[in-house]
Amino acid sequence: MGHLDDLDEYEAELELRLKKEYQAVFSLFRYCVLTPDATYLCNKLERTYAPQPAYPFIRLLLEDVWVWDKNRPTRMIPKTEIFLTSGDVTIEELRTEGDEPTLTPEALAERIGDIRPRDDEF
Repeated sequence: MGHLDDLDEYEAELELRLKKEYQAVFSLFRYCVLTPDATYLCNKLERTYAPQPAYPFIRLLLEDVWVWDKNRPTRMIPKTEIFLTSGDVTIEELRTEGDEPTLTPEALAERIGDIRPRDDEF
């Protein structure tokens, strides 16, 4: 197998692990935010819309965030700000205020399974 085949296999494994993790953690979050550049899951969301003469300006402040990015060492971050001047943003409310997820840490670990990188991947 050549180096390109190894790289393709590695990328496919990362993508599969990311999809499994997304499915496992999805129910823990209140919002799903889709931007042209990324997908975010979060529990707190503040939106600011400020129309400008030439373009719309949207600021999103997300807290308790999971980011869809297979190249990050960790996908959980405490807070992020997103500034958009063009393109679409979709915000989905996955559950209402006070509607807490029923997933325990143990159940989450079981759902995710073994998604940690292998020792030979570093």
